[in-house]
Amino acid sequence: MDRTNQTLVTEFILLGLSSIPEVEGLFFIIFLLIYLATLAGNILIITVICLDTRLHTGMYYFICNLSFLDCCLSTVTVPKMLLDLLVERKTISFTACMIQLYFFASLVSSEALLLAAMAVDRYIAICHPLHYDTIIDQRAFSWLAAASWVAGFFFSAVHVILMSRLLFCRSNEIQNFFCDFPPLFNLSCSNTFINILVILTLGWFLGFGALLIKIVSYTFIISTILNIKSTEGRAKAFSTCASHLTVVIIFYGVLLFTYFRPTSTSSFSGDRFVSVVYSILTPMVNPMIYSLRNTEIKKAVRKTILTIQRVTN
Repeated sequence: MDRTNQTLVTEFILLGLSSIPEVEGLFFIIFLLIYLATLAGNILIITVICLDTRLHTGMYYFICNLSFLDCCLSTVTVPKMLLDLLVERKTISFTACMIQLYFFASLVSSEALLLAAMAVDRYIAICHPLHYDTIIDQRAFSWLAAASWVAGFFFSAVHVILMSRLLFCRSNEIQNFFCDFPPLFNLSCSNTFINILVILTLGWFLGFGALLIKIVSYTFIISTILNIKSTEGRAKAFSTCASHLTVVIIFYGVLLFTYFRPTSTSSFSGDRFVSVVYSILTPMVNPMIYSLRNTEIKKAVRKTILTIQRVTN
């Protein structure tokens, strides 16, 4: 391709959530409240787990990591979206777009791997409860969590470096409220074969590899639970992994629908709705799932609130 005949893009225009200016004020209030609720819910879980020594175990260590990750994931996209709702021209520089894309992809990848580590933890806890403390300890928790973060950020760097080398000369309008791979590929006038090949290869390794770990783990977990004779025992065993399983189903359901649905079914309004679900609503829902379905966290939250009330009074 003759680069001298191309007008290269140095900034992008984000088309945002709506093309109707009159509703942007309402959207600003709604998503500001959602963002604040996301931060409050996840920070509350982090605080409760850190303060309550009874929760200093593997599962809660991972939940703490997941809550911090959700805070970061929401912060990557929402503040910029809120700012754009207040201005007429919604622009983002090429460099800022690549940075946003990198952190968003890294955090999503890290979450997929972290959920896989949590599935392994639940498998050991339910299928080998007597050997749990000897098989996995605090050092193992730290290594698994650190590996999830490092691998997610490393592999995403490969994607973003390849993306930054593409030429964008067709248009500079991103049909979304943040920088993501699909809309950027649509704007590129370069050959994206290598990019898509790398994404599919690493996607199978990370995304589907992590999904396979979860499927295998829960196959053994469900089999073990069904073999428990007492109804109370089965209910107690299932309650320890129900929250995690719910989060996994939501995470992969939205992710698969976003990146693996046929292009013919894609639309601007549909893409924006899905983006809102997995980048804004999911980080808010995760702490609710863990707090509502986890007895220990509910007890710890009540204890923390009572402690704060005593201190303030």
